[in-house]
Amino acid sequence: MFSLLKDKTVLRRDILASLVVFLVALPLCVGVAVASGVPAELGLVTGIVGGIVVGSLPGSSLQVSGPAAGLTVLVYSAVQEFGLGALGAIVLISGLIQLALGAVGLGRWFRAISVSVVQGMLAGIGLVLVLGQVYAMADLAQPSSGLDKLAGLPGLAADIVTSGAALTAFLIGAGTVAVLVLWPKLPAKSRVVPGPLAAVALATGVTVAFGLPVAKVEVKGLLESISPPGLGDFGALGGMAAIGTILAFTLIASAESLFSAAAVDRMHDGPRTDYNKELMAQGVGNTVCGALGALPMTAVIVRSSANVQAGAKTSLSRILHGVWLLLFAALLPAAIGIIPLAALAGVLVHAGCKLIPVKDLAPLWREHRGEAVILAITATAILVTNLFEGVILGLLLAVVKTAWEISHLNVDVRELTGGRLVVSVSGNVTFLRLPRIMEQLEELPKDRPIELDLSEVRHLDHACRISLENWALRHNDAETEPVRMRGPAPTAPATADAARLEESVPGTRPKAGAS
Repeated sequence: MFSLLKDKTVLRRDILASLVVFLVALPLCVGVAVASGVPAELGLVTGIVGGIVVGSLPGSSLQVSGPAAGLTVLVYSAVQEFGLGALGAIVLISGLIQLALGAVGLGRWFRAISVSVVQGMLAGIGLVLVLGQVYAMADLAQPSSGLDKLAGLPGLAADIVTSGAALTAFLIGAGTVAVLVLWPKLPAKSRVVPGPLAAVALATGVTVAFGLPVAKVEVKGLLESISPPGLGDFGALGGMAAIGTILAFTLIASAESLFSAAAVDRMHDGPRTDYNKELMAQGVGNTVCGALGALPMTAVIVRSSANVQAGAKTSLSRILHGVWLLLFAALLPAAIGIIPLAALAGVLVHAGCKLIPVKDLAPLWREHRGEAVILAITATAILVTNLFEGVILGLLLAVVKTAWEISHLNVDVRELTGGRLVVSVSGNVTFLRLPRIMEQLEELPKDRPIELDLSEVRHLDHACRISLENWALRHNDAETEPVRMRGPAPTAPATADAARLEESVPGTRPKAGAS
């Protein structure tokens, strides 16, 4: 990096890119914090740590870390259930786990998580985020569960129509969303600042100019907001619910960071990401954030893509973006206090909608129907239950789907001269396909000589082997030639019948009355 910085062109591009990322990150850091139910300054603390600390560590040179909309739902639930003090302890433990996983070389394995599960996770988070923030757009309290949020929408609409204050706030939030949607369509010369900052700035300006009676961000001060977790906060995390939350933080933050790194690598021609080092860098960042009682962090694709598109060449740009956040939080904290909450909610509604892969659903359904089902079930489960249970269900479904697909087999029956039937089985014979193959075998006539050919079987698990051996022993009538088996060597006999099978001609059983 230092050799590149001797080039004034590279240095200038990195500084300009850092300013762009700072302008993108500022409203998102504040918005994610407010939506998570914590002081706005804690979002800035996480952004500062993500820039200065994580930005200085090896891993990915251009991706930018900070508080992410994708973790908002989980953080909000954790704060409601365990309290703000315990949040720092949860984040700190998650960071230490990330450090350990990266140190033992498991960072690259996070890339093996099914893409449909990750997309379903993000879609579920997006749904819960949107459903929750539409209430915040009207300055109203949001219900706790996803189903309650959905069921409460008619009541929300009635409140907006009948209450002038709710309508005013909602119009500010809706205007913010409209600016974000229209901003990319404006001429490039008109888009001097990033869309989120422009939308929040316009909403703030309108609110101040007309003195609109809407709720605004509460400001405590940067140092006052920092509250390191105490021993009692760690002691409160012994239950299964807390352990599940810690695992969810670790899994989601790690997967999102490493998937983001893979996406960022495709955007530039610079050094590739070292996934283990990047996971350790994220672990260091979350450990520091936890020690400060701040929000968890992850690599954020919005900020990272803005960094690359702004022309960044080294990690200096992401370090400097953290410096600008620190200077803003230290020198201009009062500027945060005039931002309407409805505008920040609008930013997050827009971010939540972008997490839902609407455009990808139809092609995915046409090409990979099973993956589309996993995506939909994961998202729905997150909405109905919670984030951790939804992700676990998605992972289990992905494993079952993969096991089902790789256990493909083919059963072919052909008749030879003399009436002998040859049943050829090929593929992977596992317990998942056992009902199908047994149904086909049991339909064969019992009064014909049968040969079961397993020579083309790539894998035969124990349960299937025993079932096939027992079928061969018992299928034919006593006066009919026993079923012959050809293929992998049989396992140790599990029954007396299996023992007789091995004592007879290989692959056959003795005829009735044989000694």
